[in-house]
Amino acid sequence: MPRPTAAQYAYGSATVVFSAVALLLLTGATSAVAVAGVGVFALGLGLTAAVAVPLRRSAAGTRSGPAAAPSAPAPAARADELAPRVPAPRAGARAGGHSLRR
Repeated sequence: MPRPTAAQYAYGSATVVFSAVALLLLTGATSAVAVAGVGVFALGLGLTAAVAVPLRRSAAGTRSGPAAAPSAPAPAARADELAPRVPAPRAGARAGGHSLRR
């Protein structure tokens, strides 16, 4: 799994702080349970914002303009390309099998 980028940290942290402050001011929460609920909700929003940062960047990079030509389909793979490759035996290898002792 790739490490989070600086943009993900920034968007996530800013979302947590601003949403928590806004929700606390709008709801007027004073009890510990309500403040904890607002905090959990703000953390969820921050996580969502941090995860959405790469999605927006990759979606913007893959858009094609109206004048873009449609891409050609990929050629079909041949059967010998799909077979697993097995390395050839070494010249000095023994025929008795694999052994760590020489």
